[in-house]
Amino acid sequence: MWHGQRKGRRRSAFTLIELLVAVTILGILAMLIVPRVIGRIGGARQAVAVGNIHTLEAKVLEFQIDCGRFPTGQEGLRALVYPPADVQDKWKGPYVKDKDIIDPWGEEYIFRYPGRKNADFDILTLGADKQEGGESENADVIN
Repeated sequence: MWHGQRKGRRRSAFTLIELLVAVTILGILAMLIVPRVIGRIGGARQAVAVGNIHTLEAKVLEFQIDCGRFPTGQEGLRALVYPPADVQDKWKGPYVKDKDIIDPWGEEYIFRYPGRKNADFDILTLGADKQEGGESENADVIN
């Protein structure tokens, strides 16, 4: 009877070779897929930065209409979140939230008044490398 019970049993574990084959296949798939996904994340961050800068540009113009002036270079985009002392009675903000002035790489957007690229003001991010210039995800994004 002991012999009959052994034949009827099914194997419930994987062999070492089966596990190695499965891990190898997963490794190959990861090598093919991960670089593509990472490349798309960088492009997505650039697209988010472009959209955010357009929104911030509109909010700076709202600030200018309400307060009669642009934020100074020293006040920067924080003037959209917290009222500067000299315009508290005219300020109709907050125009944006604290998190809205942070770029997709965790840095505050740069505000320059007067602008170097645009007549009135510049809003920019330096990209992933946090340095001027660069390509792809490291490229600067400016209004």
